Amino acid sequence: MYDFAVVGVGPAGARFARRAAERGYDVVAFESGELGKPLACSGHVSLDVWEYVPEDAREDLFQNAIRGARFHLGGADSAAYPFYKDSAISNAVDRVQLDGVLADAARDAGADVREHHTVTDVTEGRESVELTVRGPEETFDVEARMVAGSDGPRSRVRDALDLPEPSEFLHGALAFDPEPDHEDFVDVHLTVPEFFAWRIPRGEGGVEYGLAAAPGADVPALFDELVADYGVDVEHRCSGLIPIGPPDTVTSHRGFLLGDAAGQTKPFTGGGILYGMTAADCAAREIDPNRPSTLAGYERAWRDELERDIALGHLVRRGYSAPEPLQRAGMGLFEGEIGVHMDRPTSLFSAAQIRALLR
Repeated sequence: MYDFAVVGVGPAGARFARRAAERGYDVVAFESGELGKPLACSGHVSLDVWEYVPEDAREDLFQNAIRGARFHLGGADSAAYPFYKDSAISNAVDRVQLDGVLADAARDAGADVREHHTVTDVTEGRESVELTVRGPEETFDVEARMVAGSDGPRSRVRDALDLPEPSEFLHGALAFDPEPDHEDFVDVHLTVPEFFAWRIPRGEGGVEYGLAAAPGADVPALFDELVADYGVDVEHRCSGLIPIGPPDTVTSHRGFLLGDAAGQTKPFTGGGILYGMTAADCAAREIDPNRPSTLAGYERAWRDELERDIALGHLVRRGYSAPEPLQRAGMGLFEGEIGVHMDRPTSLFSAAQIRALLR
């Protein structure tokens, strides 16, 4: 019997598998397809991501350094409100390769990571959980003391454990212009319902165009308008759901959720790489697979780490739908040099941000 069975080997699942294996637990992790594919997530990340990546892989993952963002209330030619630092705020990375690197780190720690293995059923018992797994050659059962569901917005594990869904699902879309672009500013357009569109230069990786919108919006049409406004031809189109707002609980008797499955994302950008891996570290630290009562410690730990930023992130997002005069006034007040962390809206009240406002 395994100590942990992990379903889904994106950043959160891979991080948990690695950290649990490093603590001496017997871990098996299943990914339904090829690691990192199909791509449905932006490759724009905060610098904190490098703390989770083995040092020898960083050069291959890096694509571009970003030091600011231009906010627009209209299209590509509309007036821009720049926010920036003198040094890099964030990086663009090879998003597909990132998943592979994190999974390899889990393997190196001792976890049994298996691609092209789909978990089709999860049955939770008093002493263990049983997973039915469809592999390339056969279907088989696996028993573990606990199951970690890191299998995305439409989590099969979440459904099997009868856990609640995140409070909202946005519809996201992105694609790429292959023309290299090393510019150090991203563009953000507050032109879609209740969220935004973006343009991210990714060095030799080209340019990423994307957007997310609230349910009911015609996302394909909005995306076509975005790329037409920039006058570019894009390739590798993909889309997916973005969960916003974690539910009241992400744990059962012998199971727990991580990452998108748990709604552990930033309400103001939809990104979840750092939040999911932060929660994974909390889970590996707090959960003893032989003691289901320790799941309560995981619930407390990840919420202590992330809940304040998630709550403030919801307030930031409301500004995307504010009347245009209020948006202009707000951006005019804050534009210029900033001292905030792109994943931590609580840094709006930091000493660094206050100094930037005074300057």
